[in-house]
Amino acid sequence: MPIKSRAKTSKPAKATNKAAATPGIVKIAGIQMASGPNVSANLSEAERLIELAVIQGAKLVCLPEYFAIMGMKDTDKIAAREKEGHGPIQRFLARMARKHQIWVIGGSVPLESSVPNKVRNSCLAYDPTGKLAARYDKIHLFGLNLGAERYHEETTIEPGDQVVTLDTPLGKIGLSICYDLRFPELYRAMGDVDLIVVPAAFTDTTGKAHWETLIRARAIENLCYVLAPAQGGYHISGRETHGNSMIVDPWGVILDRLPRGSGVVIAGYNPAYQASLRKSLPALKHRTLHEC
Repeated sequence: MPIKSRAKTSKPAKATNKAAATPGIVKIAGIQMASGPNVSANLSEAERLIELAVIQGAKLVCLPEYFAIMGMKDTDKIAAREKEGHGPIQRFLARMARKHQIWVIGGSVPLESSVPNKVRNSCLAYDPTGKLAARYDKIHLFGLNLGAERYHEETTIEPGDQVVTLDTPLGKIGLSICYDLRFPELYRAMGDVDLIVVPAAFTDTTGKAHWETLIRARAIENLCYVLAPAQGGYHISGRETHGNSMIVDPWGVILDRLPRGSGVVIAGYNPAYQASLRKSLPALKHRTLHEC
């Protein structure tokens, strides 16, 4: 697999986040939503939450998977799909990055695919000038047949086939989406990254069982920060998502978490602390098995 590099209510800031004022420490934030079928309403809510994150000092903000549309049926996102570089969802992301002079990662945006009745589920990263800096198309497509719950993403989504990392002044960021979280080989293929983002819309059933465990595992095994903004709550379609958006440090410690509802998780990204852990426990240098 080739590696592609292209350059409820919100909670108040916690006292522990005051450390982010220390030189070298940068605040990063994740947005939690319970999106519905109306794109403009979802964008308005996303804008409100981004502004709350900025007020608290965030320099990078990541939105959850499907932040702009959680339709009444799976095919609704096909009607809302956009061509890369065009459309209201992408204009919104670029405007937010430019307005606040921050990095904005749109957890996932439905983009045109090569198949007429499908979309690419794409994670888009914008730099502080509002320029698209990276695009990652979700590789692993969710499938579940568990009692009354049935999900088959392959019926509406065309999978991507490229691993994407992004070099920024904050560090090297690895992009992934939701179900990707279950495949550690994806993150190994990224190389040594400083921050992994995992925007998601985990079902409540699978989230209760595995979400926290998988997020913390990815942080520990890669000795990196993980920013995981999620959909969290009941949706108009009847779907329930797990929420529990969180930021986890390279030691596996949860720095901030939001169980349910709309809001913001925020914490300090500390590259010096990360470097000290990697020096004390050089597990990444001890790897002996590599992909053939």
